[in-house]
Amino acid sequence: MQIKDYMDILPEVQQAIKKNQPVVALESTILSHGMPYPENVAFAGEVEKVVRAEGAVPATIALIGGRIKIGLTPDELTIMCKAEDVGKVSRRDMATYLALKKNGATTVATTMICAAMAGIRVFATGGIGGVHRHGEVTMDVSADLQELKQTSVAVVCAGAKQILDIGRTLEYLETMGVPVLGNGTADFPAFYCRKSGFGVDYAAKDEAEIASIIHTKWALGLEGGVLIGNPIPEEYALDYDYMEGVITQALAEADQKGVRGKDITPFMLAKVKEMTKGVSFASNVQLAYNNARVAAKISKALSQLN
Repeated sequence: MQIKDYMDILPEVQQAIKKNQPVVALESTILSHGMPYPENVAFAGEVEKVVRAEGAVPATIALIGGRIKIGLTPDELTIMCKAEDVGKVSRRDMATYLALKKNGATTVATTMICAAMAGIRVFATGGIGGVHRHGEVTMDVSADLQELKQTSVAVVCAGAKQILDIGRTLEYLETMGVPVLGNGTADFPAFYCRKSGFGVDYAAKDEAEIASIIHTKWALGLEGGVLIGNPIPEEYALDYDYMEGVITQALAEADQKGVRGKDITPFMLAKVKEMTKGVSFASNVQLAYNNARVAAKISKALSQLN
């Protein structure tokens, strides 16, 4: 059997890939595990509109009924948004979910894998996973980082989630040889906040320059991803010190309740939303739209270089 025997690509997406037109991959974990229904339905429609407005084709990715879905129909989007018995799938889970025909929402790592299999080179997400705080003791490191090392997809994000150890996350990426670019910034963003206090490898002036760097990397045969830090728009950014206080409190509660592994991120995001009275959720939505917009511009510029 070949990969195509497990994969369904929406005709519009397939046509765009075939013609070397810009396509942007989108994850489904944010729909199934990051937002309530039916707000996630509205978000899914809007983020696809943002990609289309920049001249690219959106391809939301999920695992449904034993198939890798590259681009979702309205009915498939509803399945992911209602999230009834929809798991959270990373690299280790893919084969199990496909073999058992279970429904799964794709994380950053899995979305990268599926995008690369389909021939999509640019992916927009909210924030990547990374080294968790106290990761030097717990060894809790997201599979997203290893995927960036080995899978040739460019990932546009608003930095690493602030609940993580951002310094160690960037050290890990450096060790793995993953270029970390800033879109108009020299400071790696921290999800809700425009600055983390840690620098990027190169502050690119615009999306065309980022596309040129990505194109050159892969033309040289240097496999692996490129990470693009795209700061949340100023009007939706939250204060770094305020958010640090909120996150410290939420982490203490997670520790008390014994929340571990892949449950920690959804728990933390829900807790932070509650503690900020929904302000963090509104910021999360806006940074995701902004990342989709920038990813579409990069994909468009990249398609002109290939």
